[in-house]
Amino acid sequence: MSRDDPSKTEKPTQKRINKQREEGSVAKSTEVSTVVVLLTAVLSMRYMGEFYFKNFSEIFSWFFSEGITQPLNQQTVYNMFVWSMLKMALLLLPLMCLIALAAYTNLRLQVGKLWVFKFRWDRINLNIFSALKQLIISPEALVRLARSILQASVVAIAPYIVIRQEMQNLLPLFHQNVMGIMTYMLMVAYKMVCYALVPMILIAIADLWYTRWRYTDNLMMSKEEIKDERRQAEGDPEIKQKQLRKMFEVMARRLQSTVPKADVIITNPTHYAVALRYDLTEAPAPMVLAKGVDRIAKKIRDIAIENDIPIHENPPLAQALYKQVEIGETIPEEMYQAVAGILSRLAKFKGRRG
Repeated sequence: MSRDDPSKTEKPTQKRINKQREEGSVAKSTEVSTVVVLLTAVLSMRYMGEFYFKNFSEIFSWFFSEGITQPLNQQTVYNMFVWSMLKMALLLLPLMCLIALAAYTNLRLQVGKLWVFKFRWDRINLNIFSALKQLIISPEALVRLARSILQASVVAIAPYIVIRQEMQNLLPLFHQNVMGIMTYMLMVAYKMVCYALVPMILIAIADLWYTRWRYTDNLMMSKEEIKDERRQAEGDPEIKQKQLRKMFEVMARRLQSTVPKADVIITNPTHYAVALRYDLTEAPAPMVLAKGVDRIAKKIRDIAIENDIPIHENPPLAQALYKQVEIGETIPEEMYQAVAGILSRLAKFKGRRG
């Protein structure tokens, strides 16, 4: 049940969810995206650190060995600047591609395939007091505030814990060279990030669950909305009833002109009715002039009674004729014998009456 409206007790239908997706409204956790990007960057730097150290060392070595001997003028400085920027851009390109791929994969897994390019003016709140109320007093604002405080606490506590653990390793650094100190500082920084990432991952998982729960809660529907949506999908019952009535009237008028031409009506006895006519000048075999079930079948029988057309009950034959033969078609050969037996008796009757 939605907290905003107690009457909304039903889960959202797929149609409502699809409509929200078309408008760009999806359940997406920004915290998961942040953690995924940060984790990708940390792991990439961790396992590509040696590669970057080697290449950046070569760049700096060239600058302080060969580059410093170059004549300093506008052209040489510009060339060295462009070369160094291109070199660093090519080195950072794999890292940027990995981060971009991780961000795209995360969004694709969260929201699926979705491309929306339209600006929603109706989402802009021009009422300053209402906007401030929504930012400060709303439940979402409180959740965001609590989440930010928790993240800040985690980021602040992680360095404290790591530095406290490494206090005993700080004094031996006086006997290390520059390379040893840099390596130690990088490893400590990596450890700090790992300590901070663990609770951040837990926060991201909780935020993902809350985001999806809140998204579903906002889309909750009342029973009346469910009925309205079903009515729209299936059509208004009154309009459908009118359409069916009109269709029946058209069909009844057609039956009034075709059924009186029939020689016999085969029935089931009430569910099915098939009107047959046998005239060698029209077709070599008996032809189906009309057929129907339930109301149409009753209409065919009524017209037959009004026009003194014989009605013969034969359920298997009536069902077979209705299912296998269309209006205006002749009966198949396997039905000749059964229909001929009925027509032969009718021919004798017509003969006596004539």
